[in-house]
Amino acid sequence: MRNTDNAKYADSMPVPKQMKAWVLGDPDQLKLIDKDVPVPGRAEALVRIDAVAICATDLEVISYGTPAIFEGGAPFNKNFTPGHEYMGTIAALGEGVDEFEIGDRVTVEIHAGCGQCKRCRMGMYTSCHNYGLNYGDMNKGHRANGFTTNGGFAEYAINNINTMIKVPDDMSDAEATLVVTAGTSMYGLTELGGLVAGESVVVIGPGPIGLLAVAVAKSLGASPVVLVGTRENRNNIGLELGADVAIDARSEDVLARVKELVGPKGADYVIDCAGSESTVNQAVHMTNRGGKVCLAAFPKKPVEFDLGYLAVNNIYLYGIRGEGRSATHRAMAFMAGKRFDATKIHTHTFPMQDLPEALRYARERVDDAIKVVVSNREITASKAAAE
Repeated sequence: MRNTDNAKYADSMPVPKQMKAWVLGDPDQLKLIDKDVPVPGRAEALVRIDAVAICATDLEVISYGTPAIFEGGAPFNKNFTPGHEYMGTIAALGEGVDEFEIGDRVTVEIHAGCGQCKRCRMGMYTSCHNYGLNYGDMNKGHRANGFTTNGGFAEYAINNINTMIKVPDDMSDAEATLVVTAGTSMYGLTELGGLVAGESVVVIGPGPIGLLAVAVAKSLGASPVVLVGTRENRNNIGLELGADVAIDARSEDVLARVKELVGPKGADYVIDCAGSESTVNQAVHMTNRGGKVCLAAFPKKPVEFDLGYLAVNNIYLYGIRGEGRSATHRAMAFMAGKRFDATKIHTHTFPMQDLPEALRYARERVDDAIKVVVSNREITASKAAAE
């Protein structure tokens, strides 16, 4: 049982002094160690982590460091714990917190902005100008768990109350970890994109964000919703999530087929979740005049695209990072209301102690893994089918 002067604990949820946590050594080197359980401060809660989904960005952080900035630099050899798409149960409350109770199940957003920079004041806290200047020597109040502060590949983590959303009783742990992915798609389509019902949407790349972009777009009334991919199984999942048509990029002329489906002038919105030079150019050329292209992938190197076509056709190009303007709350409302079934992208579950194997499944797409979840709850096999 933990006792501090400024944090609230409960006998119903005893909190140990130490926990198991995965920490990053050199690139691609994770080790499981004992860490002190952190104590929540003002406007914070201690979350007992029940489940964490693995994101492609976690793999980037573990291998390359970016986009994580921890203690002013790369996250290697600093006892840094990655992982950001987690959910759990509130185990302790910091000073002044009355919005939640100990025992509440919550899922979390990644980012809590500093609240004082220009972007935070616009609600764009995922683009906080003080990213990386967090809770250390440069105390600007920003935190992005798993990027600038310790994340969820552990037994406990600290979250600002602004990043937590209550989970309905009938929602599984695994489904709750997917809310932030759906929130990212929601942010790109609505808050940044301004999607209006009846407009056409094309999604390139049936990864987790792409597949949930299909689901969100359809739920928002987009018509038609077209998915472009190269994996038959993932295209089929996209159809189950609401795509009107799935185009196999290996066997069809993508541009011609899109214009056949949405009209010769092109689509109103195109979301590129693949991030290659070819898909960026496809996105530009399949968008109609005055339409919008959302870049939802992080290419590893610069790409060339047809800027002239973009300019002369008044096409709007914008990037997306994370789930700003509380888009995750709206994604939770859609999922809680059964507007779409996000669990269709959950393919594998591992216990937390098998995190390296779970990461391998996610990185190498073993068994066509899409969303791999690791759990702190007991599961009977090292790999369990999605519920």
